[in-house]
Amino acid sequence: MAWEATSAARRTATALNRGGPKIEGPLKGHHHETYVITLAAPGAGTEAVRWKCREPRQGLLWFDRRCFASEEVVVEALNGRVERVPELIETKGVRLQRFVEGVTLGSRYRAGTAVPEPLVRQILEVVRQLAGIRPASVTVRCVCEPEDRATDGDSAGFLTRLIHFTEVHVFQKHQDEYGALFAALGVHEVAFKYLRERAADLHGRPFTLLHADLHRENLILDGAGQLWVIDWELAIFGDPLYDLATHLHLMRYPEPQRRRVTELWRDVLREEGARGLDEDLPMLLDYKRAQSVFTDVIRAALTLVEVADARARAARLPEAARKLRGVLLRGAAPLGIHSVPSARTIAAALDSWLRKDRSMQ
Repeated sequence: MAWEATSAARRTATALNRGGPKIEGPLKGHHHETYVITLAAPGAGTEAVRWKCREPRQGLLWFDRRCFASEEVVVEALNGRVERVPELIETKGVRLQRFVEGVTLGSRYRAGTAVPEPLVRQILEVVRQLAGIRPASVTVRCVCEPEDRATDGDSAGFLTRLIHFTEVHVFQKHQDEYGALFAALGVHEVAFKYLRERAADLHGRPFTLLHADLHRENLILDGAGQLWVIDWELAIFGDPLYDLATHLHLMRYPEPQRRRVTELWRDVLREEGARGLDEDLPMLLDYKRAQSVFTDVIRAALTLVEVADARARAARLPEAARKLRGVLLRGAAPLGIHSVPSARTIAAALDSWLRKDRSMQ
């Protein structure tokens, strides 16, 4: 495709891979356009290793606040602190992450199904290692606004600023384009008032480094049965229970395993890190469910816009509406939605929005 040949990531990969095996990509991924190239491993003689060459996607909508300038600076800071994160090299002024050979955890154990206990233990070992990384122990410069950096231990302030980001940079920023769609689905700005009021009651917990996106597609299972953690793009210093809430929300464990993982996580964080878990975890989970409503509505709309054929787009509407209804049902209580529309009503709202969108004219 022509866009691949002219993109910055493709040009860089081609230049670095000159004379090497065929370039693989672009890989599936939300934040970056990624290609896999083969180079000699540093200090490994003639051994060939595959590396990821990538650039941020242009015009990307960010639904989560970024704390650091790039994923690579986070991975570099994790060296020697967290096991099984990708190796980094720099060649010709370009920083590359090693491509972890294996399969995603989700390809073996899809969302909603149980994960074998040995693999759960490996996830918890990553959590234990992250819990030992406090803000003062890492020199990586934060790029977020000063007002977004809550004081260490101010869990209420931390969550309040995340709510603020969702309100301002996701909901308000896209009102002109998606406001009518949100309103048709019963999602209104007053929801943020409810979220902020509940966030104010959180217990204080010492901040640690969080992955903030620890789910099945960001866990790679290699041939030896070891889990590797990738995609540190959203890493942030904050309330350690936020990582637990995010993990539970995205993993969708069966209920018995959800309870088991929660208790294991509590043990790993110990008394200070897990203070108030029983009272606060429901609130943190509610924020994640509410956040999903805003992100998934926009993503569903954009996915439909990308379908050029009108008949194919119409055929996809029922499934998109069914999925969105599930998201709305889970987010209804924290958003103050008293009546979730039916799948048919959601499909009609999406169709109406598509017909009014200039790209559909």
